[in-house]
Amino acid sequence: MNGTFTSDLKLELAGADAHVMLAARATNVESSGGEHLSSGEVSSLPLNSRDFSKLLLLAAGTMTDTNGAANFTQQFAVNGQRGTATVFALDAADTTDPEMGGATFSNFNVDAIQEVQSSSGVMPADVGHGGASDTNVVSKSGTEQVHGSVFEFIRNAAFDARNYFDHPNAISHRRIPPFVRNEFGFTNGGPVVIPGIYNGRGRTYYFGEYQGFRQVLGTTQVLPVPTVPERQGIDTTAFPGDTLTVPVSTAIQPVLDHYPLPNAPNGAYGPRTYEAFSKVSTSTDQFSVRIDHKISDKTNLLTRFSLNQVTGPVTNPDQTAIDPSFGIQFFDHQRNATVKYSRAFSSNTTSDTAFSYIRSTPFFPAPNHTQPALGFGDGLFQGYNAPGGSIFGSYSNLYQLRQDWTRTHGQHTFKWGTEIRVNRDSTIFGITPNGAYSFGGGTAYSQVFIPSASGTHNINVGDPLPDSLVGLLTATPYSYTATVPAALTPIGGKFDEAGVRREAYDFYFEDSWKANSRLTVNYGLRYEVNSRIHEATKRTSLPRFMHADGSFADYRDRVIAHRRTRSGRNHNLAAQPMARQLSYCRYSLHIHTEYHRTAECAGSVQ
Repeated sequence: MNGTFTSDLKLELAGADAHVMLAARATNVESSGGEHLSSGEVSSLPLNSRDFSKLLLLAAGTMTDTNGAANFTQQFAVNGQRGTATVFALDAADTTDPEMGGATFSNFNVDAIQEVQSSSGVMPADVGHGGASDTNVVSKSGTEQVHGSVFEFIRNAAFDARNYFDHPNAISHRRIPPFVRNEFGFTNGGPVVIPGIYNGRGRTYYFGEYQGFRQVLGTTQVLPVPTVPERQGIDTTAFPGDTLTVPVSTAIQPVLDHYPLPNAPNGAYGPRTYEAFSKVSTSTDQFSVRIDHKISDKTNLLTRFSLNQVTGPVTNPDQTAIDPSFGIQFFDHQRNATVKYSRAFSSNTTSDTAFSYIRSTPFFPAPNHTQPALGFGDGLFQGYNAPGGSIFGSYSNLYQLRQDWTRTHGQHTFKWGTEIRVNRDSTIFGITPNGAYSFGGGTAYSQVFIPSASGTHNINVGDPLPDSLVGLLTATPYSYTATVPAALTPIGGKFDEAGVRREAYDFYFEDSWKANSRLTVNYGLRYEVNSRIHEATKRTSLPRFMHADGSFADYRDRVIAHRRTRSGRNHNLAAQPMARQLSYCRYSLHIHTEYHRTAECAGSVQ
């Protein structure tokens, strides 16, 4: 069998479509700290909670802002600035929480992200609004072929390692707290085709996505609660070696009965220790649909609508360990819509006109609107219904209109435009409208006679109470406070609801001049005019002062100066002395209430 056999094979393309992929190595001359991640990079990186904003931590000078995020949005301190100074956008439409700052839609489906663009440091003039950083997420669009994905990610306590401080306790012999997380969703995109009605191939495309998130996290709560003898009026701590027999008020007896009994006598609070698991649940449903339409060879239209329903987490699991109705469950209903009209007037002149809207409703409602709050200034017991019916939140609305022009002339690329932002927000703050009793915050005086076992520490009517336990048992608080709606509040009889209004008008111009193949110069100017913050009904939630005759003092609505302006000059110089070496220098000047100057020089070898 030492023969030679020859067979001729003819290879043909498998299908009618030809795909050409071009790859080139380019030198990145973006601003300092810029991070540009493609769809493949975003989806391949391990992201906790599939949250794309975690990618910002890869940039130099970026860290989580632990002092922000009052509305559970992601906030990052960039180059030492506050988290509220970071700006987030989706398809160039502002998605920063209009009232509290931070990134809304940070749980945008990573399988639907085309690119993440982030800039910090000395930013180009077309980027404004926030001085720390700007992050724009570009969503995917449909193509000629229908394609999509379905996914589910599961994580629970079985996959977790034991924390050093996790130990069995009185309520559970498990060494790892319970934890369950499910992330699931889908993506789908392609041409818009309605059989017999419309064929959008080559003109109209859609891309839709959904992502759900369900999490239940078990947290161990260790609380001080009344012991059985204390519930019966026995106080052995007021006077060492003596016992007070306190008559328990009928008004306070239901509260004592509502407290759980201690179950860990050797715990952190001794015989008063109560240990329990509280389940903290979080649920989100995020959906988005994008439509791209080619009106003509020179004109395109983009529309997108996104929503995000956030429920949870419970912000005070220590209270739900006493009664689930004492918990405050955060929720936020986010909406974002954008329309972008793009037109190429010539081969070197283009225009982009975009209008967007975002609504965010971060709210912290307390479901119990009947029982008052009980607090202990000396930390004797865990607070009872600590929220006291409190409600905090805002309804935030931001309207954004942007016009951008780009023109190429020789070695210059000019960009100029304007941006208008209009905020229409309503904030609500009501602290303990159910009322709040405080024990142990100061001296309270006895309303009843309290005998002692020795007879030497008897407490007569009018005598100071020795401790907060006696005050609780006799229903004698040190203080009582409550929020009461007044006629002077801006909106009727609601709890300090204020209609916050503000506007911003921004203008910019920049030029990117490629002096030669190895030198690029970028310079620009941005000017921002921010209106003063004002209230819809010309009144703000401030004290009204009176003269001696009872008449109101002159009240001015202009709490903040009429306008605050910021102008900035940005100069970037990028040079490439050798094929694999990049050097750059940047300088910027910002005027925003105070004077700021930024300059930096650096070099890198690739």
